[in-house]
Amino acid sequence: MEIIGMILLPFGGVLLGWLVRWLYAKFQLSSLEQRAERLKQEAVKEAESIKNQLLLETKDELIEERNQQEKEFRERRGELQRFERRLLQKEENLEAKIEQVERRQQSFTDREKALQDKEQSLHQVEENLRNELERVSGLTIDEAKSLIIKSLEDDARHEAQGMINKIEAEARMTADKQSRDILVTTIQRLASEVNAEVTVTSVSLPNDEMKGRIIGREGRNIRTLETLTGVDIIIDDTPEAVVVSCFDPVRKEIARQALERLVSDGRIHPTRIEEVVHKVTHEISQSIFEEGEKALFDLGVHHMKPEGIRGLGRLKFRTSYGQNVLAHSKEVAILSGMLAAEVGADREIAVRAGLLHDIGKGIECDEDSNHVELGVELAKRIGEDERVINAIAAHHGDVPHSCIESVIVQVADALSASRPGARRETLDNYIKRLENLEKIAEDFDGVDKAYAIQAGRELRIMVDHEKVTDMQAREVAKQIARKIEEQLRYPGRIKVTMIRETRIVEYAR
Repeated sequence: MEIIGMILLPFGGVLLGWLVRWLYAKFQLSSLEQRAERLKQEAVKEAESIKNQLLLETKDELIEERNQQEKEFRERRGELQRFERRLLQKEENLEAKIEQVERRQQSFTDREKALQDKEQSLHQVEENLRNELERVSGLTIDEAKSLIIKSLEDDARHEAQGMINKIEAEARMTADKQSRDILVTTIQRLASEVNAEVTVTSVSLPNDEMKGRIIGREGRNIRTLETLTGVDIIIDDTPEAVVVSCFDPVRKEIARQALERLVSDGRIHPTRIEEVVHKVTHEISQSIFEEGEKALFDLGVHHMKPEGIRGLGRLKFRTSYGQNVLAHSKEVAILSGMLAAEVGADREIAVRAGLLHDIGKGIECDEDSNHVELGVELAKRIGEDERVINAIAAHHGDVPHSCIESVIVQVADALSASRPGARRETLDNYIKRLENLEKIAEDFDGVDKAYAIQAGRELRIMVDHEKVTDMQAREVAKQIARKIEEQLRYPGRIKVTMIRETRIVEYAR
């Protein structure tokens, strides 16, 4: 029994252990099932909650989407309504325009009908007048035509006579052509240079300290120099330069040379100034006489008294419109001699008169006399020929010409003074002349722009092609040229160029 008990005891323990284990496993399984049930219930509840939340969000989105669609629908409907109103308004405007066109068409029809009625009435009136004229004049239509043809023949004869007169005038002008040929030949033969000089009035200094030495103690140096030379010496802020101012060009030249020598020497005091001025005055006086003798020698003029020679020499220091008077006088003498040789006049008298015609400009005189009167007085004192005296007196048209040589001198004087570049025009006058030229053209209707070119010898005008036709442009150019001739004074001639063009510009994009 004990052996059986010992054998059964292990099996009982195993069975008991298995039973305990089974019970424990069953207990855990029950606990897990309960837990799974709880998790399942919680999951179901959470799913229900998420579902409800999703349903709410979906409903909100649907409501918002519906509101947005309703808003867009309202906007589109409003836009369609506005478009419909515009279409209705355009339709109304179109109908109004159609009615207006119909009214205008009816008005034109009425006017055309009225014009036709008037035309018929005018034809009737014309017929009545023709009949009345035939009755009053006692002439038929053929007889009236004969009278008109006769009148036209008379007009034609008158025009023919005018053409004959024109041909005769052109024949008379052939004599003028020969004289112009003589002038052109003379001008071409002249080989003198163009003189356009301006007397220098400034003196350069080595440094600005020299200005103080020129002024001197208490201004005694500059006072001495001004008193001895009769000029005004201007010392301003201009660096390394002083200006000499005087109406008399000879005194101005004496002062300029004296000042240059004093500056070069460096010794500047009243005694030295007096010595230098005296020496320069003597040299200038000698130079004046030598210039007069040189002019006479160059032109082959003889037997002139010293007073006349000095008068000629002083012309070297005179300028007129920038042209040196002595060079101008020599040029006039050469031209006069050429012209006299061409027309058969006394060449020596013409040359002598041409050289002396402006000699009055070199005479110092306090009287209120012009250079022509002074020149005549000097010519009489030095015993010149009466023809020379008349040429001097008449070269500006103050007295009548008494000889052909006098006329020749006047012509030569005009040729010398009016050659291009012979005289220098001031900048202000030049600009004013160009502005006046342009203003005359711009005052005409249709002129777009005007430009004075070639130093005022040509006026180029642009006109508006929409306002001015080709025929009108030709007439406007003639009117502008005529107005320039009436209002302006100028040497030579001015070319008026009218430009009319149409420009059409398109762009390929």
